[in-house]
Amino acid sequence: MLRLLRPFVFPALLLAALEWWARTVGRSSDALAPPTAALRALAGALADGSVVTATGFTLGSAAAGLGLAWLLGVPLGTLLGLSPRSARMSFLSIELLRPVPSVALIPLAMLLWGFGLRMEIAVVAFACFWPVLVLTQAGVRQVEPRLLEVARALQLSAWARFSKIMLPALVPRLFVALRLGVAIALVVAVTVEIAANPHGMGYAVMIAQQSLDPALMLGWLFWIGLTGYVINAGASALQRVIARRMGELA
Repeated sequence: MLRLLRPFVFPALLLAALEWWARTVGRSSDALAPPTAALRALAGALADGSVVTATGFTLGSAAAGLGLAWLLGVPLGTLLGLSPRSARMSFLSIELLRPVPSVALIPLAMLLWGFGLRMEIAVVAFACFWPVLVLTQAGVRQVEPRLLEVARALQLSAWARFSKIMLPALVPRLFVALRLGVAIALVVAVTVEIAANPHGMGYAVMIAQQSLDPALMLGWLFWIGLTGYVINAGASALQRVIARRMGELA
């Protein structure tokens, strides 16, 4: 029981210290509020349904952007991993585009799609595409070449080679890409909403800040952190389940 509680000791101490500071030294601060006040404000937002609406928009756009990144990144990464010539031809383009911050594309995305879901999905997809592409390409390159030679000798179809030989070797890399992509998608989605998109959890944080309501702003920040933690824990649990199933099949 004590081992399960250990990870929560430091956050509890940090919250207790913030509570004490906000009620004593920082009582007159307009920037911070006690954690208990933030929880009350968050409970009010949960009661009026604004948390559900904003969370649904942010998670929906993040999931759509991540899904689009996978839809494009896995096939292209597989192609570049199998074809050294294609990898050499695309190397310069990838290395020029990959370092571009995704938020720098917000003005261009707004010109193309305006405010709303499509603009946010495009920016999230750009940010998540690169780790999926790079990790898929690296995973394909680690496939034993003799296995591919045997597959060609057996005249297996391209899909059979991918599903029976490459995919099992790619699974660990793909789960790393999933863990990275989930975190990136949520961060970028919230950032887009803070910077430009009047929807979602990021926009709710900005409204609370502009309304000079630090309790609600901190409540939203706590909710965003909790949402990210739950999603990451779910991805980790899924990874363990898939790894166990693959071990049983092997």
